[in-house]
Amino acid sequence: MKHPDDGILLVDKEEGETSHGVVKKVRSAFRQGKRYKVGHAGTLDPFATGLLVILLGQGTKLSRFIMAGEKEYLATLELGVETDTLDPTGTVTAIRDVPKLSFGQIQETAKRYEGRIRQTPPAYSAVKQGGLRAYALARKGLPVNLKERTVTVYSVSIVSVDLPHITMRIRCGSGTYIRSLAADLARDLGTVGRLKTLRRLKSGTFDVVDAISSEDILPEALVSILEKGMPLQNALPSMGEIDVDALLAEKVRQGYQPCWDELAPIVAPVQNDQEICIKLISGDKLLAIVKKDDGGGGHEKVKFERVFS
Repeated sequence: MKHPDDGILLVDKEEGETSHGVVKKVRSAFRQGKRYKVGHAGTLDPFATGLLVILLGQGTKLSRFIMAGEKEYLATLELGVETDTLDPTGTVTAIRDVPKLSFGQIQETAKRYEGRIRQTPPAYSAVKQGGLRAYALARKGLPVNLKERTVTVYSVSIVSVDLPHITMRIRCGSGTYIRSLAADLARDLGTVGRLKTLRRLKSGTFDVVDAISSEDILPEALVSILEKGMPLQNALPSMGEIDVDALLAEKVRQGYQPCWDELAPIVAPVQNDQEICIKLISGDKLLAIVKKDDGGGGHEKVKFERVFS
């Protein structure tokens, strides 16, 4: 990425920082006195560390596509202590004895959380209740009653057991709260618990090993930061592509809605699936993200999810 206008940046967030704080650091480093749009795809709690996908310029239009990807975490559960936030930052609300548990017992219990499960988000979360964030209500001492939701957990693997601590690797879908999973697992093990540490290892196809430390995001380090940046057209590597010529690209930017038969052959074999998104690429730039739209009469139009200038 030759300049910081549009794209994504993978950041390894340090403990104690907020996701918004990292966004501010990136904006300050890149802005150089000008207005500059920066966002992120998936919040990490201040106590957590690991992969934070930062969106630059038009990269902010990719948020929902990146957030929809699978996540992987390394988490340490501390048994015997529960807090109101379900993590180390909260006030202790319960202390219980920790039963004698074998590695096998813990792994067998953890396996119950694989698949599509029902989960209640923590009171200290960004989920809205009555138009307000739940954490805002909780901090004021107001009642928080969040509804259960269905989330997908692909795997829960126990890495090590050193009671009262259990370290586990979790692969899950979007919207899964690891704090809630940990607290529920502790109760199933006959006690209470809170997350002691949490580290995001992966988000979609992105890995924290490729990230730049948030400590290194400084205006004077802009050149080295840009070397870690990724242009828009490379930000969704698992999505199929269609190459279009410059003439059609310019018409699309002006609002033209083409039919599918006007486009070049699709790289990925998804011609008959209207639900799958496809990238339109013109030259070396991302033009749009689209789906099929059967408008009737046998003419399949292109439905634009996002268009990039």
